[in-house]
Amino acid sequence: MHTPEEIMDISIHLGTKKVQKPIIAKLILGFIGGAMISLGYLAYVRVSASIPESLSSLTSLVGAAVFPIGLIVILLGGGELITGNMMAVAIAFMDKKVTFLQLVKNWLIITLANMVGAIFVAYFFGHFVGLTSSGVYLDQIIHLADHKIAASWLQAIVSGIGCNWFVGLALWLSYGAKDAAGKVLTIWFPVMIFVAIGFQHSVANCFVIPAAIFEGHGTWLEFFANFIPVYIGNIIGGALFVSGFYYASYKHH
Repeated sequence: MHTPEEIMDISIHLGTKKVQKPIIAKLILGFIGGAMISLGYLAYVRVSASIPESLSSLTSLVGAAVFPIGLIVILLGGGELITGNMMAVAIAFMDKKVTFLQLVKNWLIITLANMVGAIFVAYFFGHFVGLTSSGVYLDQIIHLADHKIAASWLQAIVSGIGCNWFVGLALWLSYGAKDAAGKVLTIWFPVMIFVAIGFQHSVANCFVIPAAIFEGHGTWLEFFANFIPVYIGNIIGGALFVSGFYYASYKHH
């Protein structure tokens, strides 16, 4: 593993590179990022909903154990995820390697592309193919979506902070790993923990809430009323709790 000081420098470098990619690359990689996170969530739903009620105490843990595959594919195979960019591009901005306008433009493009990728998976794989449209899988989707929608704005913001504190840490640690096995492990456990706890991830919610909407449960107004506070919380978690804290701690050491 690299030292924390080295990880900070790597994060600044990679955050700067994210801003410099052509817009077509950002759009394609953003679509992939949204789709991969959603496929990880789809795996969570399919696995957890299939667990017998007698073993219900294991539902969250087993489902959470398969969710990280989405972020692993993104970070090892290629993809852009806004929650990761909230950490990486933010620390590049703090080091004055990118401007505020570049940061905002990057975040907007990746967010929109992530949303398209997530909703694509929700509609075509969840609704059209039928993987979330009936039986215990539909029940699980509705349960998850209702729980997220029911959160107050403040609850959603704080939950979003907790989520991207862990996702940002997963990204930070993966930048510090020197081989693929190390990257997989450093991504897997922080992401598994945030999912098991039940923190809210703005892009993952772009899958689960629309998946419920496509089956006649919930509305797009409820979706956006959830997305905005969770997104704000994700920014705070990634940009402040990871990038801000580590940059303040290590930059002048």
